[in-house]
Amino acid sequence: MLTKASLWLVFAPALGVSPPGGPSVVSQALDAEPAPPNIVLVLADDLGWGDLDASQPRGFATPALERLAAEGVRFTDFYTAQSTCTAARAALFTGCYPNRIGLVGALGPDDAIGLADSEVTLPDLARSRGYATALFGKWHLGWQEPFRPQQHGFDAWYGLPYSNDMWPYHPETPQSWPDLPTFDGERVVAWNGDQSGLTEELTRRAVEFIEQNAERPFLLCVAHPMPHAPLAASPAFRGSSQRGAYGDVLQELDASTGRILDALERGGLAERTLVIVTSDNGPWLSYGDHAGSSGPLREGKGTSFEGGVRVPFLARWPGRIPAGSTCNEPAMAIDLLPTIAGLIGAQLPPLAIDGLDIAPLLTGAPDARSPHEALFFYYNANDLEAVRSGQWKLHFPHGYRTMAGREPGRGGRPGQYDTSARVGLELYDLASDPGETRDVAAENVDVVARLQRLADGMRADLGDDLTGVAPTGARAPGRIATP
Repeated sequence: MLTKASLWLVFAPALGVSPPGGPSVVSQALDAEPAPPNIVLVLADDLGWGDLDASQPRGFATPALERLAAEGVRFTDFYTAQSTCTAARAALFTGCYPNRIGLVGALGPDDAIGLADSEVTLPDLARSRGYATALFGKWHLGWQEPFRPQQHGFDAWYGLPYSNDMWPYHPETPQSWPDLPTFDGERVVAWNGDQSGLTEELTRRAVEFIEQNAERPFLLCVAHPMPHAPLAASPAFRGSSQRGAYGDVLQELDASTGRILDALERGGLAERTLVIVTSDNGPWLSYGDHAGSSGPLREGKGTSFEGGVRVPFLARWPGRIPAGSTCNEPAMAIDLLPTIAGLIGAQLPPLAIDGLDIAPLLTGAPDARSPHEALFFYYNANDLEAVRSGQWKLHFPHGYRTMAGREPGRGGRPGQYDTSARVGLELYDLASDPGETRDVAAENVDVVARLQRLADGMRADLGDDLTGVAPTGARAPGRIATP
């Protein structure tokens, strides 16, 4: 933005004059306009909204994450775009609803699709601005060579190509999975590696990356494969919590975040770095004692209820984000790409995206409101299951899975979902009923009608299998030829 100070800086030397107040005025004015920030994004897998509610008994401690919240902002109503692995990551990295770009559900090792070359990603935008970029952890947007992180904006990658349970030690279907590779760049450096050392290695590489790039801007993504099952903590954290393996893993993930924050402090980078911590979706409730908590929210991963799609979100940027603040406005992972693009001065992708800039929410601008009239929740191939607008959330008739009345899993083996459950056309007031327990559609027919109209507008664009509407604005994923 051109200010009076910046104009004086340009023209005063040519005119042979000093700006009003002297050169120091210009220097102070320019110093007030901070340089584009470094970006650190920590993405947990299957971390529940209730897992970071320190006011509740949890059996584990997360001091680093509580410090992050105390020094920044906590969003209470932040959403993943879809409550499953591939779709959630597709949305975060492209700013699109995942069905817009043909990536839904969770890709497996045999799938021949992935992120298309034509899609512009968050690391693509960062690299266009001279940022160093790295991903340490899980990718899950296609494992074949054309779809890997290095082909989509990351300079460096170490980690897993898909979920950590897609291997021959799966507790239910071991025969269905090939050996699980660990990649270091383009090389496979391990098969079926010991996952107890994974968090430590990702953290070590993240700290090293920060130290190596202290003199240039960087985008660092740490995408932990856990607490998605199977759980594996390092020896230093094994048995450290009162919540068994799940608590041990959470305490190690928290310590990992603490080490990243400490590295930023040591390098004098904290004030120049936006740190974000969030999750790809809610907890995998069928795993019982190896799963997280949705807190007061209904259901979990694999559903469009709040427990599946509302996820933790913490952000810190000293001097720009008010310390200890809370944002109750709805926002979604699709908003991170356009928001970060604005902060680093990058152009938005040429193809249509769905996310909007939420920088005013992050920075606590007075009277800031969600830029979205509505947020939409698709599941399965292309089922529009729910829409949220303001305090209201409308579910459309669909089936869902639930552990209600079922025996939860124990020790790393999952329980069995009831897949016969159904929800009708039901309206919930999330302001007073975040647990979606009281259908108030009959008392609010005008609200139902308004949300149905919003849904019809989205159906005209991205379609809806539940109502038989074909998409007009969806794009194809990348695809490799199969024999």
